[in-house]
Amino acid sequence: MKIKTIRELSVPLRANISNAMISFAEHDVSLVAVSTDVIRNGKPLTGFGFNSIGRFAQGGILRDRLLPRILGADSESLLNGAGFDCEAVYRAAVRNEKPGGHGDRASAVGALELAFWDLNAKLADEPAYATIARHFGRVPSSRVRVYAAGGYYYAQDGLKRLEDELRGYVDLGFDAFKIKIGGADLPRDVERIEAALRVCKHGSSLAVDANGRFDFDQALAYSQAITPMKLRWFEEIGDPLDFELNRRVTSIYAGAIATGENLFSSQDVRNLLNFAGMRPGHDIFQMDAGLSYGLTEFGRIISLLEKFGFDRAYVYPHGGHMINLHIASGMNLGGCEAYPSVFQPFGGYSSLCRVDGGYLTLPDTPGFGLEYKVELQPFIEQITS
Repeated sequence: MKIKTIRELSVPLRANISNAMISFAEHDVSLVAVSTDVIRNGKPLTGFGFNSIGRFAQGGILRDRLLPRILGADSESLLNGAGFDCEAVYRAAVRNEKPGGHGDRASAVGALELAFWDLNAKLADEPAYATIARHFGRVPSSRVRVYAAGGYYYAQDGLKRLEDELRGYVDLGFDAFKIKIGGADLPRDVERIEAALRVCKHGSSLAVDANGRFDFDQALAYSQAITPMKLRWFEEIGDPLDFELNRRVTSIYAGAIATGENLFSSQDVRNLLNFAGMRPGHDIFQMDAGLSYGLTEFGRIISLLEKFGFDRAYVYPHGGHMINLHIASGMNLGGCEAYPSVFQPFGGYSSLCRVDGGYLTLPDTPGFGLEYKVELQPFIEQITS
């Protein structure tokens, strides 16, 4: 078996929305397609991956550095008995790269490496969660706990719009939700939280996300305001690398905090565990394989968490898309974020997925199932034409 082509396509997000820090109107995502000389149904068998949502496409890094390394590698060195050796793919992709300075490079490798996981699942004619579970010695479940992430700041915003959005998620089968804070002043954000609670009913069903906006004084003020609400968690309170701020907040805020989506390596996570005051059995981790060198590195991250005494049931990957849904299932994580109405064409799930009572049932289609997502189909046709 040989790789025939690897292509990257930068796909714009349809997301004219904002959080506390940025607008997503200019964001795009790198879609990667790895085609082989294996023919299925008259077409080359192809694996697809992308670098998750919330950063930018990495077309230059992929085309100029990573793809030539993979295409120039000895084909046999990338294979094992079951298909492609994703650890070998990872090593080939990062050859001659210096340690540290992860950033966009981590996302570029993630998009590429994940396409090989999709390819391996298709070679085995099974859903990706089954391939992932077998590799990591887990027993997968076809049902995954999910929560609906939304509540962004819109140009034409209002409390009624927020309530209507969350009611729409309830109608889709969700029973847990997350909204944004920090993009308005504290009194206005409290109004938004109270409006969301009119739909959610219980604080334990609602998380809030500041997207790294706050300094310690702001974090303290928000912590005091939301403590009586007993919310599900308080997410990305300050800069993701300000572990001291995180530690100070955990010392004064009794509720759960969540962080990790902007950490791109196992070393970053090691520093978080050593210095940020994270509490086992209480706080939430949200690392995202598509932003952190792919599933090979993500597996090392999960092992590191467990070495430090944390339970993988408290890991809810950021991203809200099909790939992380399969990862949550195959690695027995606590659940997965969902983007039911934002960040198309990547956000949310295919029409074959069903949500009921806060759980999503995965289909048994081979791979990650990206081809079955209607919004992605034009781009998959473009990248493979």
